[in-house]
Parts: sequence; structure tokens; C-alpha cells
Amino acid sequence: MNQLERFYSIIRKPVLSEKATYDTSGRNSYHFRVPLDANKIEIKRAVEQLFNVKVTKVNTLTKRARPMRRGWVSGASQAWKRAMVTLAQGQTIEIL
Repeated sequence: MNQLERFYSIIRKPVLSEKATYDTSGRNSYHFRVPLDANKIEIKRAVEQLFNVKVTKVNTLTKRARPMRRGWVSGASQAWKRAMVTLAQGQTIEIL
């Protein structure tokens, strides 16, 4: 796996929610879904290389798996990780 493929495997997809939209317009911050084992340094490098922007801060949030039940069948929701990437002033990412 070359380096560009690794960057694409780290930044899986953008998170489009009300909070993410508010952060994009208010704090110049973008939200991405990333693997559970990705760290902040890898996320910063991936965003800078893929979108040609300067990242000032990376915050992460891990959503743990929650138990779920449907009738007799029980299981758990999927655990996932969100990365909130703040860009330098004046820079943007065209997601859609």
C-alpha cells in the first residue's frame, strides 16, 4: 500500500450533521469518519496531503458500541471514531 492509499484509508468519509455544518461555518472545522486505530498525527498528515490545506488542530471522539436488541436477537452497534479537523484561517475544503 503506497502512502496515498494509506491517506484515503484514514479519511473514510465526511460526517454531515447539524453540528458538523455549524462547525464548518463557525470554527472552520471539518468532521471526518476515521478508523479506530488512527491517531491525530496520521489524521493531520492525511488531511494536509489529500486536500492541500494547513491543519491547526485535530480533535477526536470515539463513539463506543452500544448494546441493541430486536426481539430475541441481541447485538451491538458499531464503534466508530470522528475526527474534527480545524484548518488555518482562510482555508476551506470543498467536500460536496
